This record gives sequence, C-alpha cells and structure tokens, in this order.
Amino acid sequence: MIWLQKTVQEEASMEGPGLHSGQTTRMTFAPAEPNTGIVFRVPGPEGELRIPALVENTAPREDLVRATTLVRDGVKIHTVEHVLAALAGMGITNCEIILDGYEPPVPGCGSSKSYVELIEKAGIRDQGLPANYFKINRPFHLSHGNAEVTAEPSECFRLTFHIDYDDPLIGQQTATFEIRPSVFRDEIAPARTFAMMRDVEQLRAMGLGQGGSEHNALIFDNGSIVGGQELRFPNECVRHKVLDLLGDLTLLGMPIQGHVTARLSGHAMNVEFTRLLAKTERKLPRVYPPRKPEYWDISSIIEIMPHRYPFLLVDRIVELVPGERVVGLKNVTINEPFFQGHFPGHPIMPAVLIIEAMAQVGGVLLLSSVEDSKGKLVYFSGIDEARFRQPVTPGDQIRFELKMLKLRGTLCKMQGVAWVGDTKIAEAHLMSTVVES
Repeated sequence: MIWLQKTVQEEASMEGPGLHSGQTTRMTFAPAEPNTGIVFRVPGPEGELRIPALVENTAPREDLVRATTLVRDGVKIHTVEHVLAALAGMGITNCEIILDGYEPPVPGCGSSKSYVELIEKAGIRDQGLPANYFKINRPFHLSHGNAEVTAEPSECFRLTFHIDYDDPLIGQQTATFEIRPSVFRDEIAPARTFAMMRDVEQLRAMGLGQGGSEHNALIFDNGSIVGGQELRFPNECVRHKVLDLLGDLTLLGMPIQGHVTARLSGHAMNVEFTRLLAKTERKLPRVYPPRKPEYWDISSIIEIMPHRYPFLLVDRIVELVPGERVVGLKNVTINEPFFQGHFPGHPIMPAVLIIEAMAQVGGVLLLSSVEDSKGKLVYFSGIDEARFRQPVTPGDQIRFELKMLKLRGTLCKMQGVAWVGDTKIAEAHLMSTVVES
C-alpha cells in the first residue's frame, strides 16, 4: 500500500477549554512542508518552542494518566491524543499545530469530531510525495497484568480494542476498524471520552478533568449517563478507546501497515508499545520507503504500480501534483530484454514501449488519486494523436511529462510528452480507467 504526504490547505483555528486543565486555549492547524511531520508550537521560556509529536518527547509513564502528554525543555502539552488521532485518521502527515496554551481545546462534545471539522474547514492538500510508513512484518507483544497490546502483519492499517467495565451500560465491548479517512470521520471521531462517576472526584483531586462535564464527556453512574445524554453508538466507549490508541500510535511519526490489537490498555501502555516499535525501527529499520522522501524512488513506485520485470518501465517520479501533472524518468540501458530482438546490432526502443512507459508514469498520477490503490489496475481505453519524432537508444534517459486533461471518477484523459534532454521524442493523448484486479 502507499501513503501520500498530506497537509492542510490553509490555516484554521478554534478555541475552547482544555479537557483536563479547564483553561481556554486557541489552536490553529497550519500547513507544513513535506517531511515535517506533526509539530506543536507553544510558548516557551525563550519564545516559541517546537515540540515534534514523537514518542521520544512523551512525558514519563506516571504523567500519562488519563491523557498523553508531550514534554520538552520543561514545557508540557497535555491531552494531545485526540488531536493526533484526528490528523492521522484524516491522512494528514505534516501539520504545524499552534497553541497559545498547553492543552488543545475541546469545544463541543469531547471527541475528535470538532478537530475533523477543523481539518475539513482548512482543506487537505496532497503534497505529491510518498510518506514513510512502518511495516509490521513480525508479531509484537507487550503485556502488564491483564492488559496487553499486540501487532501482527496485515495488508492495511487496522485497529482492534477490547474493554471490560463493571457498569451495565458498558460491560464488555470489542471494535475493529480499518483506518481510512471515511471510516475515521464517520465511525471513530464522534466517539466521546468517558469516565465513571466514582472516578470523577479522584480525577479532579489529581488536577485532571477540570474542563470536563456532562456536556463534553460521557459520565457513567451505575447504569445511567449523567445529564441524560444518549449514546451515539451502542459501543461508543470502545470506539473512543480505538481513537485514543490511534492518537498514541501516531507518536511513532509515520503511518503503520499492520493490525494492532489492544486489550484493557491505557495511554501509558499504548505509548510504551509505540516506543517498542520506535526502538525496533531504530535497530532494524522497517520503514518503507527506506529513506527520507524527496521523490518517488523505485520502492515507492513498486508499492503503487502492479507491473514487475520485465514490464516495469518507470524508474523515478520527480514531480507529482495530484490530479494535475506528473513527471517521471526511464533509464534505458543495453540490458533491456527487448534490445535482443529490436534490433540485433542496431538497438532501438520499440515505439509501443515508449507509449507504455508514458502510460505507466500517468498511472502513478491516476492511482495516487485513489484512496486505496491496493488491488487496482490502470487499463488503457484509448490512444490518440501519437507521434514519434526521434529514436531512443541505450544510454538515453527519457523524461515523461503528463498533464491531466480530464478526470471523472476513475476515468481520465492525459496529454503526454516524452523528452531525451531537450529533444522531444514522442507525444500522445492517453485515455485510461482504474479497475479492480
């Protein structure tokens, strides 16, 4: 699978009280450059302080009670998990989060719903580069008493959570979700934070929950909900635990390909598990593509394109503006299998393969606009106005430039031009469609 780097289109702000501090804070989502990650910007002792949302910057375990806290240079940001879940759930990989205080606001209902709405208000912009992701290729396990978190290989990013409470309105609940923007927005983000009434006073004695109330949290009291609120989902509580887990896993700093299952865990254990993954990645990298993305290398291309030797005819994507244009490279060498017969003693790249390579570059553009490209193929439906102006021989590097002329759902028309240096060697209009394999 492939993740594209994404950021917000423009700045968008909100304000409200913090869930635990109760202090009113203004928060702004701002665009960030590729490879930035998610970074909080808060007032520091010597001006603005930048705190990357990484597990290395989490507070000690004893400070991860009922919330996840980041700390740097003595400055703490509390309750970051709901914001991080919203960004990750909506596919945002790069974002500057500007706070004038030290806890994100929780206007409204105490879920991630308001953060999703803020992201949609700001807009989402594809940045044309693949994102690094962490691939689970062997089982991981962490347990403390009855609580445990595990991970196992999967073709997608999936979260499962099991809870067990003695309140009759909660009881035992289990939920499993494949994490995609549409699923997160509709099935996970609206799930509200919750607490037992018997724990509320204890939380406030610890200095927590000062901004919480029956209006922005579900408070259970022996089979009823304080304030008479109704559940949004029969298993709303376990859905919120999935939300919390997603936020804590976001501290890995990249998306995950794998199935993570948690049972009875809280923030401290979620963060400890994220730290386990991070340490494993440092010792034995499982990051794909294995580099800091500055272009689409062959590893990224293979993740999205189904073609393989001897029919993968694109080596690098150097520019991609989603839905608009793409530029890709094909290095032509004497080792190409088609030169054995085309022609012996006079090697020339077949014109039909130049068009095929052009179409494959366009296929990256088309498939990158599909939410889930796994198991999908690009079929040609038409080629018009093809012209071949110069031969291509071993040692040439072909640069393909394609512009999207029309895109309706999975159908598209592109204009392609092929260059070797400053010489135009071919051009064509290509029509294609995305189909299930």
